[in-house]
Amino acid sequence: MAERSFIDTNLLIYAEASDAPEKQRTALSVLKQFYEGANGVLSTQVLQEYCNVALKKLGLPLQHVRAQLDLYEQFEVVQVTPVIIRAALDVHQTRSVAFYDAIIVASAQASGCVVLLSEDMNSGEVVAGVRIVNPF
Repeated sequence: MAERSFIDTNLLIYAEASDAPEKQRTALSVLKQFYEGANGVLSTQVLQEYCNVALKKLGLPLQHVRAQLDLYEQFEVVQVTPVIIRAALDVHQTRSVAFYDAIIVASAQASGCVVLLSEDMNSGEVVAGVRIVNPF
């Protein structure tokens, strides 16, 4: 995937999911491609969600989560701002997208991404000019 793409939280979570080896392989491969191609984008929301799930649900050690955060910080990271939140409110209202998913879409749009990799939304749908792709 050479296109500038936004990475949703589920890719970061599946990269840790040894209980789902197929999805883990896919997530690690996709993340590696974007890291090497310098065309993957994350947001502060994605990083917060990753840390929360990694610590609470996956029970990963704090040091591991910190190390992963250091790695993910090498991607372009979009700061979620009031402007992005307002755009998300519009997406939520006009497209009936869940609010937190709408923030992901608005962050992808604001960062100039044409693709949003997510398992949580309708693959193939275009929302606010961003094409949703389920990498799994």
